[in-house]
Amino acid sequence: MSSREKILERIRAAGRRPPALPEIDTFESRFEDPVGKFAEVLTSIGGELAEVSGFDGLRAFLDQKYGSWSRRVSSIPGLADWTDFDLQTADPHSLAEVNLAVIQGETGVAENAAIWVGEQQVPHRVLPFITQYLVIVLPKAGIVCNMHDALAKIGPVSEGWGAFIAGPSKTADIEQSLVIGAHGARGLTVVLT
Repeated sequence: MSSREKILERIRAAGRRPPALPEIDTFESRFEDPVGKFAEVLTSIGGELAEVSGFDGLRAFLDQKYGSWSRRVSSIPGLADWTDFDLQTADPHSLAEVNLAVIQGETGVAENAAIWVGEQQVPHRVLPFITQYLVIVLPKAGIVCNMHDALAKIGPVSEGWGAFIAGPSKTADIEQSLVIGAHGARGLTVVLT
């Protein structure tokens, strides 16, 4: 038995129970139109919004806006023929050359326009951050009012990683000069389905 195991065994034998976790007050922020609030906040932080109807609408939007772009990649089933990178075999380092990534979002938050993206939606966790431009496809029904609601909807995360992504990356830390794309994508478009 290791020293660590001996110590833990003695603690268990002492009968000490961990203190109960404190109650966490939820912060109420309810919006009559969560989708409208999400759109308002998204545009205020530099993102773009598009609404489409179904997969055919998504495909038509992508063809119209990004059809002439090269180095496109998508983790959405059905768009494999639209891309020119194979995410299943690509070395994550090769993704540094990606101009546009199209991924699926799970839950959107109206109060801050953040979108939950988990490991199941993105085979390489670096993809949403290393691409030049990012498109996140999000169902309207996935938009909730606040982060508390989002965490309740997501539930316990069994995946290896996940992230809330909001707006294009930007910073004004250096000489108070705004830099877009400093720590991630230079542009974000959210496509509501």
